Amino acid sequence: MTSDELKKLKAVKIVDARAVACPGPLLAAKKAMGDLESGELMEVYSSDEGTKVDIPKWCGKMGHEYLGFAESDSYFSVFLTKA
Repeated sequence: MTSDELKKLKAVKIVDARAVACPGPLLAAKKAMGDLESGELMEVYSSDEGTKVDIPKWCGKMGHEYLGFAESDSYFSVFLTKA
């Protein structure tokens, strides 16, 4: 998906991990995933560049679908759906 397409998605759960360094955003996403049903969308706000690598890897290991990320002014949003 393109960045513009991702920005139009409405997440069921938003995790704000902008003030947290690695591995904080990944740990916050793991914890929040428990609140979702299969197929629901989560958006993770982060300013830590490692999140762009950590979350896709974790999604691959766990079977969740990584949709991509979209840049904003001072952070980015990572989009994924629960397996």
